[in-house]
Amino acid sequence: MLLFFRVLRVLVASLFLPRTGLLDETALHLRVWPTDMDLNFHLNDGRYVSLAGRGRIHHMARTGLFRKAIPRRWYPVIGGATIRYRREIPALAKFDLHTRILGWDEKWVYFEHRFVRGENLMAIATVRGLLRTRQGPVPTADVLALLGFDGPSPPLPEKPL
Repeated sequence: MLLFFRVLRVLVASLFLPRTGLLDETALHLRVWPTDMDLNFHLNDGRYVSLAGRGRIHHMARTGLFRKAIPRRWYPVIGGATIRYRREIPALAKFDLHTRILGWDEKWVYFEHRFVRGENLMAIATVRGLLRTRQGPVPTADVLALLGFDGPSPPLPEKPL
């Protein structure tokens, strides 16, 4: 339930922030709270994935996609995620979550999430997601058209996921 309120806070705060471009990077300033920790008193490995979700929601809100997708009853779904942990983020530590779109294909949009503390990269995640309705996935071309974006995808890494 606590994550729900944290997501709601991201959405409300995004209403007061300037819009960003689709390919711009967004950042959230976060802290490891007691509910985020495991028995080793650092950020729980599963919480990284949950926080990455907040990063995607923040990115979609800042680009204006959420505001346009909700009336169409489009909702985000994740199809896969990989994460590489480099260093632990200790209890109560502040860190930043940087989110950007790596690129897309006909079905999927690929996001990169970087967990950064100071100058150190703590973890990096790649996630593929899409918007869907009850009838099925919304083609990426329709999502881009809704945003008024007509440019090509940036080149995707060899194996994005």
